[in-house]
Parts: sequence; structure tokens; C-alpha cells
Amino acid sequence: MLLSFKLSYYNEYKSYLRMNPENAAELNNMTDIPINSPNTTVQNLESDSVKDALGNSGDKPADLSTQPHFYDTVPKEASNTNNESVDTLSAQNETPPNINEDEKIDKSSREEDVEVRKPDAVIEDVARQSDDVSVNNFVDNKDNSNENVPVNIQEFVLPKTNSDDSLLQLSDKHVADSPRNTSSDELRGSYAHNDDADENTPLISEDPLRDGSRSSAGLSFENTSRIVKSLIGIQSNVSRRVGKRCRNPKHRHMSLSTHHGPDDPRSYISSEYESLNYDTIESDLTLQAETRKEYTRFTSTSFNRWLVCAIIGVVTACFAVIVDIGIEKLSEIKLDSIRKYMLKCLNETPCSVLIPWLVWAGINSALVTVACLVVVLFEPVAAGSGIPEIKCYLNGVKVPHVVRIKTLFCKVAGIIAAVSGGLACGKEGPMVHSGAVIAAGVSQGRSTTLGCDCQMFKEFRCDHVKRDFIACGAAAGVSAAFGAPIGGVLFALEEGASFWNQSLTWRIFFCSLVSSFTLNSILSAVKGSPGDLSSPGLANFGLFEINNYEWYELLVFVFMGFLGGLLGALFNEINIKLSLFRIRFAKSKVLKVFEVVLVALTTSAVGFCAMYFVEDCVYAHLSDNTTEIYNLQMRCNSGKYNSMATLFLQSPEQTVKDLLHSPNEKFGWQSLLTFSMIYFCMSVWTYGLAVPSGLFMPSLLTGAAYGRLIGVLLNAVVPHRVSTPGTYALIGAASFLGGVTRMTISLTVIIMEATRNITFGLPIMMTLVTARFVGNYFNEGLYDEHINLKQVPLLPWDPPVKSFRLTAGNIKSTPVRCFSAIETVKNIVKMLKTTAHNGFPVVDIASSSPDMKHFGQFMGLITREQLIILLVKKAYFNPVTMEQIGDIAVDDFRDLYPRFPPIDDVNIPDDHYEMLIDLRHFMNLSPYTCIESVSFSRLFNLFRSMGLRHLVVVNENNKVVGIVTRKDLAKFRKWRKQGSSGVQQLSFVNEVNCNNECFN
Repeated sequence: MLLSFKLSYYNEYKSYLRMNPENAAELNNMTDIPINSPNTTVQNLESDSVKDALGNSGDKPADLSTQPHFYDTVPKEASNTNNESVDTLSAQNETPPNINEDEKIDKSSREEDVEVRKPDAVIEDVARQSDDVSVNNFVDNKDNSNENVPVNIQEFVLPKTNSDDSLLQLSDKHVADSPRNTSSDELRGSYAHNDDADENTPLISEDPLRDGSRSSAGLSFENTSRIVKSLIGIQSNVSRRVGKRCRNPKHRHMSLSTHHGPDDPRSYISSEYESLNYDTIESDLTLQAETRKEYTRFTSTSFNRWLVCAIIGVVTACFAVIVDIGIEKLSEIKLDSIRKYMLKCLNETPCSVLIPWLVWAGINSALVTVACLVVVLFEPVAAGSGIPEIKCYLNGVKVPHVVRIKTLFCKVAGIIAAVSGGLACGKEGPMVHSGAVIAAGVSQGRSTTLGCDCQMFKEFRCDHVKRDFIACGAAAGVSAAFGAPIGGVLFALEEGASFWNQSLTWRIFFCSLVSSFTLNSILSAVKGSPGDLSSPGLANFGLFEINNYEWYELLVFVFMGFLGGLLGALFNEINIKLSLFRIRFAKSKVLKVFEVVLVALTTSAVGFCAMYFVEDCVYAHLSDNTTEIYNLQMRCNSGKYNSMATLFLQSPEQTVKDLLHSPNEKFGWQSLLTFSMIYFCMSVWTYGLAVPSGLFMPSLLTGAAYGRLIGVLLNAVVPHRVSTPGTYALIGAASFLGGVTRMTISLTVIIMEATRNITFGLPIMMTLVTARFVGNYFNEGLYDEHINLKQVPLLPWDPPVKSFRLTAGNIKSTPVRCFSAIETVKNIVKMLKTTAHNGFPVVDIASSSPDMKHFGQFMGLITREQLIILLVKKAYFNPVTMEQIGDIAVDDFRDLYPRFPPIDDVNIPDDHYEMLIDLRHFMNLSPYTCIESVSFSRLFNLFRSMGLRHLVVVNENNKVVGIVTRKDLAKFRKWRKQGSSGVQQLSFVNEVNCNNECFN
């Protein structure tokens, strides 16, 4: 069989030589060997000419990819699944058609990609990988014909020769190397785990040449010709079978599809998001600057780090005080107005109860309109809590305007107006975003928005140092919100930071302590008792007088965690549906403002109806001094007040404290049930609006209401055998917040610090773990769901399951745009203007080989920002006189950070285009590289832990063969729903398809 295969290829090669007269000399040296002659033996193939033609000697299969492509007369075939045009390869050794150095790349291409791949390049992928396919895979072997041989991911699966609808099924490698701008149907698939699949079962398809579709005598010439054509990339009736699920359950977990529909933004990744470079650039210029530093400079830098952390803590606490006082004052003004008209209606007849509601609704509508206009007109990224944005930034994704000072002012003003306007939102979540913005500005020693530069902390003007300070600011925000310094550290670790070390832990903890202490001191002075230090955070849950519980109550707490997980999953699902509705239909600014006003009116109407119709009257002596101002009699008798009115009118923080510590008789089951249902619905509608809004306090309030309801019922059924309703309110608050956010360790510590009680540590942890596992059965946490809606290329903690079958060779981008070690200014400007890439490998000499299997000997990596600064500072020399035109220093790179000018704004004189730049002095001399066989999981962990932006792929000779970016890894995303899980491959879009209201 192998002999027949070689002879067929040999005679085909002779036919190719006959078509080219210049090969006459080589043709005369070849011997005519009939393919079906009985005298044809292996000995006839021992001549040098035959060996050269076959590319090998003996029985070793030839490397067919190195031979000329002589099937130039084969017509083009269209794919029968995607109508994809497949061009045949040229008969000559020419550059593949998709490689054109002068071609202008679309600006919408991915920012780190080296080349935008076209659908017509599919056949070239097959030809480029043909030397990975061994002819031995198609050799008849009777001994193992019945074995289940696992298919290598780099192998092709050929069609059955006796089938009319034969398919060329490409392996996962070609799915991973698919074009960037393909349709969603083409990239839809998932690796679904199947426990019934045999471990040795082929993951893609059985070898069609093993199922009896060929004769035992060997391959015929027709079948051999089909194999040769397949090896060099020609196949009739090509069908890529991408986008269809594998019907065989044994092979199901290797099909590729997206988990969501084609109209769902979560099925795509936006190519507009840029990545941050958390890797340190080690160039000759930076290394020389470091060696010239004196020891005092290192000591000064270390001191400045601690100083910046202290400033961040103090400033964050000051903004928290402003938010707290502003909300308190506006709420008092609103409550006084409502109380005045309510008392007037109770004492005078006739009087319509609509007047107090109209006053309440009017004030709320005015306040929330201001909050919405601040976001819509000035800074849309200020909407929501800001935690997803900060999580993305710490992960390595640059979200536009997320840490600008204008965002801070809009956040503070908006949250004061939104909470005072009665929306079901909190101020604690936005404090995390505010602390991160403060940290970003203080650490840089300047504000580009305000145009001021203090000429301080210049050594901190880079991505990886700025990231550490933003983590400190996020922790300081949590500490100021809840008075939980340790919880802030754990929150930054669990939800945000992708890089961690011991020194960073100490600085974050120090920053959190400073923030909490400063807030405590200022609030104590404002309340008239300076030095009391009884207000460590904005949300003070108070002390539990009775903090004991029985062992059997742990089962009830676990059940509450189960309930919290179910309700949290329901909350997330409804909120995602609402966000998708906003993405499709509420795009204009007018509609956003209209929706916010509608929510405010609905909240006021529903709350007022609940206060008026639910007659839960309690005696006034059950109220303490702090909540007495919120008591309204409504329709209750003299000496009593309506507890439902107290729940709706007082601040969310005070309501939570009231639910945790009030006497058992203060709230009836009717009030608790009604309030929990109303607040659940209003919270799920509010989160995602175009206003600054937090998620912590509405979740805590909803959970505390139904938790206290469970406690009231248990105390009524089995009195004196269970804990107080306040204890169950605490567990309920933790269960619902954990079911929505899926936080565990940090939330446990935050609640313990907020209540200043460690006794409830075990039940809270058991509740949160249960809520997390139950909620994850249905969907992800709300923060992660909104990140997916925003189409952000976020890298989670762990690589997706089943990704071990992918390698760097499968997912790399190619061809690579490289620079030579010494380049002309003209070539650099042309490359920067015609591409949108941000990283360029530097090679000895840019390769111009026709097959483009490699692109030169790798020497280093240089970024777009570095090249722009070199052009701005004219760091090039005259090739004739060797005169240096301009000079450059390390501080020049820091002065323009982080807003580097675009290449179109760089002014270069016409006579400077022929100047030369020696990139070896400025490129990163030691960037991370990998070979093509490196597994996906290793690549993922390297990107995740080191914060990389680019990873150059080289061959065994250290020559560039591709490049891997964050988006190449992020497009493989794990999905999990209702007990099923797998990996979905997302496609790319060139625009952000959802508005900022879906990213909150």
C-alpha cells in the first residue's frame, strides 16, 4: 500500500515537471516506473532521483509539505456549510494570497493581533500544517484496525471514500485558528463534558479508513490521489462542520459552539478593549538607568509607596464622609416634607392621600433625574457599582475612563442623589470604585484631566505599579464602607487582584486601616463626640447582645444558604434579561432618563401603597431614639406607628440595623414578607440603570427581611428553642448577598467585622458556601455576568476544562508583523498607521520567505507606545553622517503615560523619513516566549499570573512563528448551567455592542 502511494505521488510529480520546461534537466534524470507493473519493487526506488522526488528514502514517509503544489488545475470548491470560498494553492512557490505586506489592515482589528485572518486562508492553514500529518496515519494496519486510537489534535480526519457527501473535518487546531471576523454560526460550539465517553475513544471522529471503506489489498490510485490532495490542502466537497453539535454522544465534548444565542452579547468578545502590560520592560535604556541609581533612591521609592498608601486611605475616607453626610441631609429634607403633608392629611378632612405621595414621588424623581443626567451627559462609566470595571482593570483589561477624576466626581454626586431619591441601591459598592480612582490619581502625582502635574511619584507611572495602588484603593473603599480592614484586603484578593505578594499584602492592609480610622475619627467629630471612634464604617450593623445558637440550628442555616442560592440565581437571571432588554431597546439618552424616572415613580408608588394598606401597627415604645424620626402613624391608633413605613422611609443602613436588633414584636410577618418581595423586585430592576448604584446594601436588606421572617416563624412554632429573629436576619442577609455575588471568604470577614462578632463565623461561612454552590448550578455571579455582557476579554482564575488539548500552535496569530533590528522611520510610521497592533517582535532581518513559516530570528519585543515616543523625541540617526537627531531618557516614557498620542498626531519632517532607529536599545530584551507545543493551560497561567500582554511563539531555532495575546486565550470561556459545564469558543466583534448600563 505504501509502495502504491509513493509511486502515485512520484508519477504525479513527473507530470508537474512536464508542465514546466525549465525542469527538463531534472525530468531527464527520472525513470519511468509504471504504477501497476508487477515488476515494480522497492528496489526500483533506490535511485537518487527517485529518492529526491519522493523526498525520502526507504519506507519513511515523505514530507509532502516541502514539495511543490502541482494541483493547480483543481477548480475552486465551495464549502457546503458556510458557503466559504476555498482557493486552490498556486502551482509556484509563491507567497500565500493572504500575506500582503502593503495591505492596509482594518483599524477595527484586534489591538494585539498581528494579522487579521481572512476566511480564504482556511485552505492555507491546511497546507501550512501538512507537514504535521504523518502518512503512517493512513497506512493499512490489520493488527490495529479494530483499536480505538486517539486522534492527535494536529491530525486531519479524512472523509469516507464511499460517501457522496464526504467531509474534510478539520481538527480543533483549525477551529482555534479560524478567522477573527467569522460569523457567530461558524464559531458556535462547546466542549461539553460527557462522563459516558470512553477514555480511549477518539475525541473528534473515528478514522474513516479503519471502518472497512477500503479494500484489504491496499489503496487504489483514486483513494491515494484523494489523500495527496488532502495533505496539500485540496479537497472536493469541503465542509468545515464548525457550528454543529456532534450527534455521537461519545464525541460531543469536542464540538465547538457558543452557549448563548447569536443575538446574545455574551457570545462575543469585543476587539475594542486594550490590554494593560503588567510585565516589566527590561531594555538597555531602563537597565542603564537602574544601575545608575544610588541606594538612597531605592529607599526613597520604598518610603513613597507607604506614603501613597496613607494618602489613598485618608482621601478615600474623606470622600466617604461626604457621601454619607450628603445622603443623610437630603433624606432628612425629604422625610420632613412627607411628614408635614402626611400629618396635615391625618388632622384635616377632607384630604387626599395622593398629596403626600405626589410630594414623595416628585422629590424622588427630581433626585434620580440628577443622578442619571450626571452619568448620561458627563461620564457613562460612572454608572453602577464600578466593581466589575475595577475587577477588569486589575485583571489586565483597560476599560476606558474607568479611573479618571471626572468619573470620581460623577460617581460621588450620582450616588448621593440616587440613594436619597429612594432607589433600591446602596453607597457601599461605589465606594470601591471611588477608592480605586483616588488611588490611580494619587499614585501618579498628577491629573491629566485637570492638567496639573505635581512632579511627584514619577517612578510609579507604569501599569504594573499603578495596578498595585488601585488594589489598595479598592480595599480602602471596602474598609470605609463596612469598617472592615481585613475584609477589604480579602476582597481585593478574592474579587480583583491577579497578582499578589507579601509586601503588597502589608501595604493594602495599612491602607485599609488608615481609611477606617480616618472615617471613624471624622464621623465621630461630625456627630458631636470626637474621639468616641464608634463609627468605623458607613454601614454599622451594631453589636449583638445575644450571640449564641444551638448546634441543630446549623441545619437551618444551611437551608437558608440553599434558599439564598436559589433566590440569588433568580435575581441574576432576571437582571440579565433586563440588561439584555436595555441593550437592544434603551440605547438613547432620553430612554435611559425615562427608565430611571419610571423606576423612581414605581418605587414610590409601591412603597406608599404598602405603607397605606398593610396595617402592621406596633407600640411606639418598641422604637429606639435613632429610628423615632422615621415613625409614621398612617392609619394606626394613637400611640402606635406603622412598621412598614419605618422600613421604607429610613436609610437602608438603618433598616438593616433595625432588622438585626429590634425586639421580636416590632415587625410582623406581613410587613417582612411584603417588604422582602417588594425590595427584591425593585432591586433587580434598579441594578443596571444609568445611575451609580451599589448591590451590597439592597441584597443585605432583602436577605435580612426574609431571614427575620424565618426567625419569627420559628420562634412562633418552637419558642425558646431557637435563636432570636435578629440572628436569622443576619444569616439571611449573608445568604442572599452570597447567592447574588458568590463571594465567600471576604464576605464572611466583612460581616464579622461589621457586626464585631466572631461567634457567627461558622454559620455565616456554611451559609455562604452553600449559597455559592447552589447559585453556580444555575448561573454565574452577577458581577461576572455583567462583565460577559460587556464582552470583556477577562481571564478567570483557572483555565477552562478540556483545554489541555489546545497548544500555542493552535491558537497563535500569524503572520506576524515584525521589525528589523534597525528600521527606517518610514517603515515604522507606515506599520503604525496601517495596523492596530500594539506589540511587534524585533528580529534580525524581517523574513521574506515565500512560505512564511517563520518571520526572522527573535531578538526582542517593542510596543506601539515605545515607538511613538521614539518618534516624538526623534530618537533616530542619520544613516550617512551617523548623527543622532534627538535624545531620549527613561523619564520621557513616564511623562506621556498613560495617554500616549496617536500616530496621526506625531509630526515628522519629510526629510526624516529615511532616518534609522536602532530598536535594540529600546526593545524588551527578555520578554516571555514559548514554543508551539506549550499547552493552553500553561499559557493561561503564565498570562494570568504575570499579567502579560503579548507572548511570542518561536520554533526550535528561536525564530518567530506566531504571537499569542489575551484575546486568543479569553475567547475560550467556561460555561456552567444547571449542572452542565463546558468550554465555549467566542467570536470577535469590532464594536462594543452593549451600553454602559449593562456593565454595573
